[in-house]
Amino acid sequence: MRQPRDVEAYIKAEQAEAIGEGNETPPGDEQAPKEIAGRSPWELFWRQFKRDRWAIAGVVIVIIMILLAIFAPVFAKITHHGPNDVNLKALDEYGLPSGPSSEYWLGVDKTGRDLFVRILYGARTSLIIAFFATGLALVIGVIAGMVAGFYRGKVDTVISRTTDVVLSLPILLLALGLAAACGANKEGCLGGFIKPGLMLVSLIIGLFSWPYIARIIRGQVLSLREKEFVEASRSLGSSNFRIILREVLPNVAAPIIVFTTLIIPSNILFEAGLSFLGVGVPDSTPSWGAMLSSAGDAFTYAAWLMIFPGLALFMTTLAFNLVGDGMRDALDPRTSG
Repeated sequence: MRQPRDVEAYIKAEQAEAIGEGNETPPGDEQAPKEIAGRSPWELFWRQFKRDRWAIAGVVIVIIMILLAIFAPVFAKITHHGPNDVNLKALDEYGLPSGPSSEYWLGVDKTGRDLFVRILYGARTSLIIAFFATGLALVIGVIAGMVAGFYRGKVDTVISRTTDVVLSLPILLLALGLAAACGANKEGCLGGFIKPGLMLVSLIIGLFSWPYIARIIRGQVLSLREKEFVEASRSLGSSNFRIILREVLPNVAAPIIVFTTLIIPSNILFEAGLSFLGVGVPDSTPSWGAMLSSAGDAFTYAAWLMIFPGLALFMTTLAFNLVGDGMRDALDPRTSG
């Protein structure tokens, strides 16, 4: 028995809606189904990430700061002032630093050095230390976390207890002691292998930052090692190293990326704190923390010495945090729409 026309139309409409609208129209059909377009993980991530305007603004600020740090020597040539060029004539008649002018865009410090140029070189210092220290922490933490979570047993116990010991240490006091001891002379530590400067500060920060990512990765791997795709790979004869590298590591990429964007601003602040306390990079290397430290007693009559480096530090750390929050939300499937 033939179905009524309205029933046939309803069935066709349901089929077209389930399959999608089509590009080609077969004979006798008014509307043909279209193929469903698949999206790559990158497309899904970008679709969600670009909705967060604050995260996009953070990306713009980060890119600007990186470009300013890279092209700091170009600005030094434009202003004809190097980061350590002392010009006592730039001080006023009382020997105090002068404010912003056509020659010194953000004024000078107490020794007549161009504050604008030193802030740009300070951005280079902070970003180099933050990226290197973050990379070191990631390498140690990811390896330790994956090994502990995948092999479990005694290996997990040793790595987990080591992580607990490092987390229980007074990091700031140890960092101050190591930086002061290795930076006391030009030879540095370990027979001259570690010299005072960017490398020393980066190593100190990186060696105390890895336990956090190690714990995150360990928890993720403990769950992933029981998944079906890992068992399937093991049944095909894959070695543990291949399973970790090809199956487990890609599935922990999201927390690694998010942690990276969130730990970079913390490392920038850590470096600024060490420099503020006088045990960071040498005085010949511009640093935002050192600028803030030297401006403490000059704030009442030269506020720009603290305002401009403080704004640079604030904007950079805020931008990285905004990017990290945006990436965390975009990589979380529960927030995707």
